[in-house]
Amino acid sequence: MVDSHSHFDAAEFDADRAAAHARAVAAGVVAQIVPAVDAAGWPKLRQTCAGLPGLWPAYGLHPMYLDAHRPEHLPALRAWIERERPLAVGECGLDYFVEGLDAEAQSFYFDSQLRLAREFDLPVIVHARRAVDAVIAAIRRIGGLRGVVHSFSGSAEQAAQLHRLGFLLGIGGPVTYARANRLRGIVAGMPLEQLLLETDSPDQPGAAHRGQRNEPAHLLEVLDAIATLRKEPRDDIAAATRDNAVRLFNLPASA
Repeated sequence: MVDSHSHFDAAEFDADRAAAHARAVAAGVVAQIVPAVDAAGWPKLRQTCAGLPGLWPAYGLHPMYLDAHRPEHLPALRAWIERERPLAVGECGLDYFVEGLDAEAQSFYFDSQLRLAREFDLPVIVHARRAVDAVIAAIRRIGGLRGVVHSFSGSAEQAAQLHRLGFLLGIGGPVTYARANRLRGIVAGMPLEQLLLETDSPDQPGAAHRGQRNEPAHLLEVLDAIATLRKEPRDDIAAATRDNAVRLFNLPASA
């Protein structure tokens, strides 16, 4: 399996990162995509991914960390991408759920990062909370993009629109909750080639780990829930979503 969205550089893993990585490998997680949240965290992210096998960084500016972003971080991001050659741009996007996040400023940073992804021909890792329509509009406006909307929480029609635009959907812990009827219905019927597995560690634990720190080893819980919903063999889902991640992120074939 590939965990397509894990904040494995987060401080929550500082005390036992190596052990958590070993648990993930034992569970069958062969790779993790680790997106950034702000410019100050890029060096630690790079160091974390360099220090453990199967970790791949993406660099970007997360909308929830808007107060930490400055316009000069955008040319710095461009230089960082040019030098480091990551496999994706992100995490970036729009968040209309958290109060106090200026929508215009969010759009400025999001559009700028979409243009960088297009310039460097990289996939983009998108955060879209209560903002899926606005994200779709931005993707159409910029054009020439591919990527993933992680922790997808939109409608079936929005999922179909994103599929037509070349965007995959990251599905994680929320799908394991019985009350998530809309999401579970979408996952049951969506094209398998659009599906990526994720944990969003250390956040969004599944039902079996409610209230605990999430970690990449828990990707098995997501896989089992999706296999049950789709009535398809677990190994088939694991192989297909791994292949989807390899194609989107241009991961080494060994993944």
